[in-house]
Parts: sequence; structure tokens; C-alpha cells
Amino acid sequence: MTLSASSLRALAPHAVGLALAITLTTTYAEPTMPETPSDVQAAPADAVKTPSGLASKVLQPGKGTAKPAAADTVTVHYSGWTTDGKLFDSSVKRGSPTSFPLNGVIKGWTEGLQLMVEGEKRRFWIPADLAYGENPGGGRPGGLLVFDVELLGIKAAPKPPAVPEDVAAAPESAGKTASGIASRVLTAGTGTTHPKATDQVKVHYSGWTTDGELFDSSILRDEPIVFPLDRVIPGWTEGVQLMVAGEKRRLWIPAKLAYGDSPPPGAPAGTLVFDVELLEIVK
Repeated sequence: MTLSASSLRALAPHAVGLALAITLTTTYAEPTMPETPSDVQAAPADAVKTPSGLASKVLQPGKGTAKPAAADTVTVHYSGWTTDGKLFDSSVKRGSPTSFPLNGVIKGWTEGLQLMVEGEKRRFWIPADLAYGENPGGGRPGGLLVFDVELLGIKAAPKPPAVPEDVAAAPESAGKTASGIASRVLTAGTGTTHPKATDQVKVHYSGWTTDGELFDSSILRDEPIVFPLDRVIPGWTEGVQLMVAGEKRRLWIPAKLAYGDSPPPGAPAGTLVFDVELLEIVK
């Protein structure tokens, strides 16, 4: 809720409320409404165009030299218009920049921001096929979109974890459970307590198929995950209970304890290999 002078006077005694209203109005001015670009209808002749159809023009040179990669996280200020000059979104208007992984947005942004350096401000004319399409629905704008984007910061994505040298099959030295899980300790833990199936655990992990394809990794997201141990695939429920806090272990989980040999769409099939680091037993 935005506190206006009238709302403050309604909540406080008149003299105090008026004083607070004046102070807040002076200190916390409303963000400036971005101006509609004069060339919002179409890219000018001096705009640079890429083979995909994306057009752009530098409005303010940057101070940096590094450009973001598609997997990096960027922090930006931006405003977006349709070609009739309607402002449909703006972090400038909200007074708060936004951060996001560059490969998680519309194609025009993923491509366009990789042209920029920190401190640069650039105007983009993004064709519909690189935005939301011509008739997207759901309240999203259709057709050609125009964005002014200022690149404030770049956070490089973590490097993908190396494919395990024994990803194809568990070595003879791996321990095996009666259910068929194989595992070996990569880093000894510092704790002494093993989690129970009913505990919550906090882990970092990466998962591969036996041909070395990485299908999921909290390392790449740079964010550990917390979950109840009895709410995941059976191989995790059993395998993580072998561990103590601080331990890192490699697990070879057969299909019957993972997603099966014919899993739902998007889930990996067959034996899966996970490197799991147990950061904490949350309980």
C-alpha cells in the first residue's frame, strides 16, 4: 500500500500526520514515469539489426567490458511499450530493479542483453516471434515490443559440475545395499547423525544419466534445496540416510528406485547417478 498525505492524516493526529506526510513526500519521491520513446513505432535507420530480426540502439554507453552469457543472472532496470506507445511494464516506474537468469526470459531479451556491458542502456525493438507472439493472451502484450534496458550488474553462472569418471557404472569398490543402490563417499562428513526418512534435509546435488548427460543440478542454480526425505524418489530416501552432515557421496540408483525405464515426459530414464552433499539435517 502507498501511504499518501491523506492516508497519513487519517491514521495520525492532524499536526503529526501532516508533518509525517511532508517528510515522507520529500524523502521518498515517487519514481519518475518513463517517457514514451519518440521512435516507439519502428526501429530507426541507425538501429543495429541481428539476423534474428532484433533491432537495437545504444542510448548510454557502458563502463564495463564483460558481456553476460545466456546462463548468467543479470540485474536490470527496464521499461516496455507496445508500438502504440502503451507502457505495459516498468521496473523504473516501480522504483526497483529486477534480477533473473538470462536464459529464463523471452528470446529477444536472451539475445539482446548479451550485446550489452554493465552500465549500458539500450533500446530494443523485439519482433513478435522473439517476444510473446502476435496474440499471446493471458494479459501479455502482442506484436512488436519496445524495451529500454539498463544493465546494472552481471552475476556469472556457476560452471557445470564435471561428469563423473565412473558415471557409466559403479566401480567394484562402491558399497551396495540390498535394494540395489551403489554408492561411494567422495568427501567424509563432519557430523555423526544420519537423517531419518521423516527428516527434512538440505543438500546440494547434481544428477546424470549413465551416458554422462547432466539433467539437473542445484550447483548450476547456485541454490541448495530443502525437502522431506520421504517425498523424493526411493533411491534418495534410502541413499541419503547413509550419510552424515558435511558428507558428499555418489549414488548409482537403479531405474526401479528412480523414475523407471519409461518415465513421465521430462524425467530421466534408467539408472541415474547423483553426487549429493548433505549440508544439514533440518528436521
